[in-house]
Amino acid sequence: MNRRKFMLKTGIGAVAMMAGNFPLHAFNDSPEITKLSILHTNDLHSRIDPFPMDGSRNEGMAGAARRMALLTDIRNKEKNTLLLDAGDILQGTPYFNFFGGELEFKLMNQMKYDAATIGNHDFDGGMTTLSNLVSMAEFPMLTGNYDFSDTLLAGKTRGYKVFVRDGIKIGVFGVGIKLDGLVPQKLIGNTQYLDPITTAQNLADKLRNEEKCDLVICLSHLGYKYKKEPAKISDVKLAEMTHNIDVIIGGHTHTFMRKPDSLKNSKGKQVLVNQAGFAGIMLGRLDVYFEKNKKDLCITCKNSYIS
Repeated sequence: MNRRKFMLKTGIGAVAMMAGNFPLHAFNDSPEITKLSILHTNDLHSRIDPFPMDGSRNEGMAGAARRMALLTDIRNKEKNTLLLDAGDILQGTPYFNFFGGELEFKLMNQMKYDAATIGNHDFDGGMTTLSNLVSMAEFPMLTGNYDFSDTLLAGKTRGYKVFVRDGIKIGVFGVGIKLDGLVPQKLIGNTQYLDPITTAQNLADKLRNEEKCDLVICLSHLGYKYKKEPAKISDVKLAEMTHNIDVIIGGHTHTFMRKPDSLKNSKGKQVLVNQAGFAGIMLGRLDVYFEKNKKDLCITCKNSYIS
């Protein structure tokens, strides 16, 4: 596969442009098309049950059982899927206080997540708890800019992983937010924080040039953007200051996006930035269409409320 740019088509609101109404006639006659559905969550925050029916804005929304049902339905319809999470799996409900994250990770195993990154709240139980949970995970925890070499997590995480779906190579890597001021030192131990921009560029270059990936995805827990702190590293900054990244799937700022941002990277190429709120209220989805031997990559997208 040889692709260098995107043609972006987005579905807004409840109307999504899925495979059934995507204009494949826009390609050449009888094209060889491969479709990949990227499904993603972020900032789940131990939300196992739906929000209570208490008159609040989110009453009755979310819930692990509903997410599982939606994922099962999508997988029954789609041949090639990838399920990713952008961090802050833990903290926020009594389930974490009572079970220390085991339930959250067991449910993610059942849902067959392909990869996740680590958010700042995932350290809330301390390094021993996080180390045990990472060992329990049946999916890789990807984090490139946290150096765990002098901690209990040494050797238990990785910077990136390459997935293959129907001949398409997808490289996924993770970066996280600076922990100083967010997480007490006693909870992170000797974790060393590395510059996320430099780390992301190095990993993206490796995935594109050495691993020969057709699509490069960054799982980011940096936050979407910071209006009051414009210099703070965010997903928008990451997109603009790097290249070789096609999609940034974000977390941390709990940003509800019905369609991804389309930004220009450091070389003027398109990069998409998406995020799906928090607590599993939404499921992010990007449908990527690859045409064999063509340079264009077509994307449709839908961030759906889970109801």
